[in-house]
Amino acid sequence: MDRSLVVRAPAKLNLALSVGAPCATTAVPPTMMHPLASWMVTVNLFDDLHLERLPQERTSLFATIWHADALRRTALDWDLSKDLVYRAHERLEKFVGKALAVKCRVEKRIPVGGGLGGGSSDAAAMLRGLNELFELNLTHTDLEQLSAELGSDIPFLIRGGSALVSGLGERIESLRETPALDAVLFFPDAQCPTGAVYGAFDHLSPRAALREGRVRDLAAKLKLAPHDPFNDLTEAAKLIAPAVADDIEELCDLSDLPVHVCGSGSSLFIVCSDSEHATALAATATARLAIPAVVVATVSQA
Repeated sequence: MDRSLVVRAPAKLNLALSVGAPCATTAVPPTMMHPLASWMVTVNLFDDLHLERLPQERTSLFATIWHADALRRTALDWDLSKDLVYRAHERLEKFVGKALAVKCRVEKRIPVGGGLGGGSSDAAAMLRGLNELFELNLTHTDLEQLSAELGSDIPFLIRGGSALVSGLGERIESLRETPALDAVLFFPDAQCPTGAVYGAFDHLSPRAALREGRVRDLAAKLKLAPHDPFNDLTEAAKLIAPAVADDIEELCDLSDLPVHVCGSGSSLFIVCSDSEHATALAATATARLAIPAVVVATVSQA
């Protein structure tokens, strides 16, 4: 039995994101959460999780560093108890009722706090990796269900590909085909804290209603036009981070194409006609605007 493996954790894109007004959950005590309807896909920008199985009596070890290829680096200084990879490991140990001693090194390419689901994808990769490394024989459905309490994007990122995600992220309708997509991701030098963006969204749209029909109609397309994606959090992200608004304006002027916000920000993306177009745009944006950029395409599974 192999005692080590590398698990890839892909970034996600919200090609459509509709957000409703907050409502109380059934938790005790109840909390206010925003229902959403989103079309999510995974793309070929990856974090790498290096996992090594340790003797059962050993204490698990965790480290997170930037990969040599990372384009936007920030401090990796959060408390371990708030680390989604650590929490996913802890949650799975509780679920199976035994210690899963492991040495984990996360090498990140996906920017932190960029709206690309990097932390969530790392947690999903940890669950998939532990399931394989310890031969737990859990199904994808098992992993989705136990991960739901950790974060709204994690259940989708267990499988990745293309899916309609709704509710608080726990309802996932996997789509049979992942659309072909050539795009450029841009990484502004700005932060869009999720809580602050949702707070601004509530101020801007206090009676927001979900547009599930529009999300589903868009997901029926297998080839996206540059103007097709939409994100209800765009104006809120621009309000919280004016640098994001400035970069959107500059990128629109440069490309003559619409610029879309990833999740709650701060990363941005432009849908291109093909990979050659995407490569040229990324190079031009990096040279003229000094905004880090990377070409991405969709991947059919995590």
